Amino acid sequence: MLNLTHHSRRNFLRIGSLGLGGMTLTDMMGFQAMAKSRKSPLKDKSVIFLFMHGGPSQFETFDPKMDMPSDIRSATGEIKTTIPGITFGSTFHRLAKLADKFSVVRSFSTGDASHDIKPIMCKDTLGANMGSLYSRVAGPVRPNSAMPSNVALYPQAVDPATMPPILRFGDFNSSGDLGVAYAPFVPGAGGGLQQDMKLNLPTQRLADRRSLLSSIDDWKRFLDTSGIVEGMSSLQQQAFDTLRRGISEAFDLSREDPRLVERYDTSPLVPKNTIRKVWANYERYADNAATLGKLLLLARRLCERGAGFVTLTTNFVWDMHADKNNATMPEGMGYVGAPFDHAVSAFIEDVESRGLREKILLVCCGEMGRTPRINARGGRDHWGRLSPLMLYGGGLKMGQVIGQSTRDGGEPDSNPVTNRNLIATIMHTLFDIGELRVLEGLPKHLVDTITSGVPIKGLV
Repeated sequence: MLNLTHHSRRNFLRIGSLGLGGMTLTDMMGFQAMAKSRKSPLKDKSVIFLFMHGGPSQFETFDPKMDMPSDIRSATGEIKTTIPGITFGSTFHRLAKLADKFSVVRSFSTGDASHDIKPIMCKDTLGANMGSLYSRVAGPVRPNSAMPSNVALYPQAVDPATMPPILRFGDFNSSGDLGVAYAPFVPGAGGGLQQDMKLNLPTQRLADRRSLLSSIDDWKRFLDTSGIVEGMSSLQQQAFDTLRRGISEAFDLSREDPRLVERYDTSPLVPKNTIRKVWANYERYADNAATLGKLLLLARRLCERGAGFVTLTTNFVWDMHADKNNATMPEGMGYVGAPFDHAVSAFIEDVESRGLREKILLVCCGEMGRTPRINARGGRDHWGRLSPLMLYGGGLKMGQVIGQSTRDGGEPDSNPVTNRNLIATIMHTLFDIGELRVLEGLPKHLVDTITSGVPIKGLV
């Protein structure tokens, strides 16, 4: 509990934290003032970036190349989709039936074959999680709901033991030079509200926060003529109400229809008895299968309640070299591709039924693709010249394939798309670019980063 016996401006400013994603009450009021000063550059849209950690294969996902020799074409075969003449890898049997609802880019290249976390965090995002760019403009929390604007969800989101392998090749929580207040809110990461939130907020901690807010009332009575705390009473009550009802409710999956939770649930796909423990990373396959569906459901709930950017990552499972650590292509797609197909198709069906297609953009890609030729062990190795990319919703043009790859599936053949194009597509979805360019108070390099890219041709 803060010491409120000494009435100083420093103590007053320290009070503001309240565990609301690191934002002070003075910060919150500042963003409200900014929002009132002119038209907001924020669109009423949210982005969920599902990062397919490890590098998914373009062949076994969205570009099978079945007319090529066996060492090039999809090792899992192909399946027809609802788009005439377009097939996917056969693991995606649910997504194939929904292909007219989303778009696939077959000419996307991340630029290199390194294990890192581009494009979600790279030099083109100022070394920050892409959601931090959004948070720097929108503010760390929503002024009218206290929902964090930038959230990151990981497999077994409240289990810190899963984090070292996820963060090994890059820090998803980085905010670059934008400031730690704009880093993603990570449930279960510890500290303030994050420490309290285990997908529900314990009653005792809420009582403690009510006590703190009561103490602030005393503080306000001392300063009520200074003008510093103008409007503070409503913010206090708002903070408590959103903690009690808004944020905790958003993280509580028991509030959903059990039938919907069951549809999202990928845990029955955990290959407990069939997965070959010869692969050193078999536990990651199981973690991914167990959690992916419910994390996507949670991401939808957060966006529905005001989160603007949600990073969701698999547990480094798409790295299918067929070596001592990783599975073959057919086996790996059974472990990883099947849960992806199940979870993402459930998400699309759910968002469609709720009329949120225009509001929420789902982006699915990894840091690279896979080699055109299957190696001697039955896997594919790192490849940076072509990568699979899928987008759904956000008011973009759906039901199409953007660009084509070369005959061997190794490089773009038409309409090449880069990280910068993908980042620009996301930024144009989230912001009114014209309004953002003239908004005062933002760093020039941030504005330039957000506004200078060219969106993917044919989507916007």
